[in-house]
Amino acid sequence: MENELLQWIKKALLQLNLVESMEQTKGFTRLGYTKEEQAAQRQFRLIAQSLGLHTYQDVAGNQWAVWQVDDHLGTIATGSHLDTVYNGGGYDGVAGVVAALAAVKLLKERRFMPTKNIAIVVFACEESARFGISTIGSKAICGLLEKDHVASIQDANGITVEEAVNNCGLNWRNIEEAELSTHSLEQFIELHIEQGSRLEKAQKEIGIVRAIAQPTRLFITCNGMTNHTGTTPMNERQDALVPIAQLISYIEKIALEINECQTTPLMATVSTIKASPNAMNMIPEEVIVGIDIRSTSAKLKKEIVSAVKKFIEKVEAERSVTMHLKTTVDDEPIQLDQAIQTTFTNLCKELGLSSMIVDSGAGHDVMNMAKRWPSGLLFIPCREGISHHPSEYADCHDLLKGATLIAAFLEKAATITS
Repeated sequence: MENELLQWIKKALLQLNLVESMEQTKGFTRLGYTKEEQAAQRQFRLIAQSLGLHTYQDVAGNQWAVWQVDDHLGTIATGSHLDTVYNGGGYDGVAGVVAALAAVKLLKERRFMPTKNIAIVVFACEESARFGISTIGSKAICGLLEKDHVASIQDANGITVEEAVNNCGLNWRNIEEAELSTHSLEQFIELHIEQGSRLEKAQKEIGIVRAIAQPTRLFITCNGMTNHTGTTPMNERQDALVPIAQLISYIEKIALEINECQTTPLMATVSTIKASPNAMNMIPEEVIVGIDIRSTSAKLKKEIVSAVKKFIEKVEAERSVTMHLKTTVDDEPIQLDQAIQTTFTNLCKELGLSSMIVDSGAGHDVMNMAKRWPSGLLFIPCREGISHHPSEYADCHDLLKGATLIAAFLEKAATITS
């Protein structure tokens, strides 16, 4: 039976990716709310229907496949997404959908009779690749979508979110109707490739995610004075770029120092830079950098922001420039349900799967679901930690292990005990 399920997983992986081989030199491009995403969603419905599940699409374009027992009973949900980044991999998101489907197939083959409903959900437009906005489908389900703010945001071709949704046969004006009531679900779990190399390096089969890092984003503007590069003496300049260069080095240095003293990782990246007038013979007058800070510890994020502020004050006192810091995002890290983590840990022991507790530096749909329902996240290894790239790869044996763990969780959660 195990070999048969492994072959089924391989076939489903190809089917959902709309290919005959996972070796795609240009990767996979299925952006949110496009015909490519819709084609993958159709394949999901076909596979789910072959398993005897009831399928439907909600008003946000999320796909649902339900093992219906009783409308009056609770529902345990699992799933992920099928959209990708530009030229991405075929496992990010898809792995969680395949594993959920395989888990249901496994339970049905065992003739398991759930006493609660089991739902598989494929969230629409999880990736931010098209519009710069992530997890639109799960935000709609959770009542977190800022509809009026999002509607007019455009993709690279000038198509707005509202237009894209409507072009899929949906109605943007009704998208808030996708929100579920609190009693609609009891729990949600998601499986994902790790998008990192911790499991591979530790030779562990399963990562049980404790928390999801959320960003703090800063923009720092340094103002000096432009002048001729060939005639202005070095000791009389108000060069806005030099102190920014010092700041970039400092941010790396302080982040490394903080990580040396902590088990919870902190990431700080100067990821954007804009210099003006940006001419070869003119001293930079204004430089703006964007800094992305991530950690599952709000305390550590505050610590590095405080250090950056002190560094700016020091630079302003030493140089003839002014620096201004603006915080544009400061999201609290998402703590996942501890009871679900304990259940995963115990089930791994029962199934003989090696596991470790990890944090997620990337966002997932589960971070929205966790704000409404008890939620958990599992990782399986991906080769060399590569993701969002054509060479992204996860072994189907690891997908099988993840599916087996999800099946065990669903079997436990979807059984009413007296």
